[in-house]
Amino acid sequence: MSAENNAIGGISSDGLKYAVSWISWPALFVICMMITGFGFAHGQPVLFFNISYVFLIIALYALEVYMPHENLWRESDGQFWQDLGHTLSSKGTVQLIVMFSGLIGLTEFIKPVAEHVDHGIWPRHWPMAMQATMGIVIAELPLYWAHRLGHTWPFMWRFHAVHHSVQKLWIVNTGRFHFMDSLIKIVASMAILMTLGAPMEVVHWLMAVTAFIGIMTHCNVEMRFGFLSWWFNTPELHRWHHSMDLREGDKNYCENVMIWDHVFGTYFRQSWRRPPSQIGIKAYMPTKFKEQLLWPFLTTAHKERIEARNKAVNT
Repeated sequence: MSAENNAIGGISSDGLKYAVSWISWPALFVICMMITGFGFAHGQPVLFFNISYVFLIIALYALEVYMPHENLWRESDGQFWQDLGHTLSSKGTVQLIVMFSGLIGLTEFIKPVAEHVDHGIWPRHWPMAMQATMGIVIAELPLYWAHRLGHTWPFMWRFHAVHHSVQKLWIVNTGRFHFMDSLIKIVASMAILMTLGAPMEVVHWLMAVTAFIGIMTHCNVEMRFGFLSWWFNTPELHRWHHSMDLREGDKNYCENVMIWDHVFGTYFRQSWRRPPSQIGIKAYMPTKFKEQLLWPFLTTAHKERIEARNKAVNT
């Protein structure tokens, strides 16, 4: 039976929920882009980006309550404050500023410098919509490889494992990344655009699109996507990416658009069955925020001592 026809909670038999499951993702994305675009057009990108992002958080939370993808994921995993802590620490350069005062705002400080450097080969005479689209596709390449190396290179996996240790997906753990994991991706994506001479507005749009798609990929909302999952990183694709079966989990590395997963053969989607509800990693990950933050830097022996101590306390 097709996964898109096998929704939990009787959504397939509920006409309103079924309709919402099809239109929610594209509708929310378009609304957020329109609000943000209005802000850019009227010289207030920070204000209107934040308005759109807060709107998206509220809408997704309401949908998680109204029509969850997995009822199991509505139960507490005891990681709310840890997820929030990682969001605040890892997104000190991204998510925290995006949510409350905007990374868009931060880049205004470096705009005067950036605008006076050599424009490189970037086609600044193109309409901004075309420049932004090209910027998202180009920046996706270093994002793809940073993410892929986070799974295949043990040194980088030690940081990325913090994110994959979650046992459920919902909007709160969107920002659960070790700060080193986020820093690598930010530097990689911005460096290529700045090197090519892209204007700061292109960087702004990349940040906005990444913020919108990022929170939606982690939402616990029953949605259907059809052909959209071929082009965009949808919640459906990202749920496969969180599978403990690495034949499914080591796939779908792109952050926004799926072009490089198609090019490099790492795209994965099976529409006839649902992504697994049991997610996480097989290796041990401590539950305390401070230990999770330090975990990638510890020796194997130190990790073993902490694991043994924590298990003894919990038995």
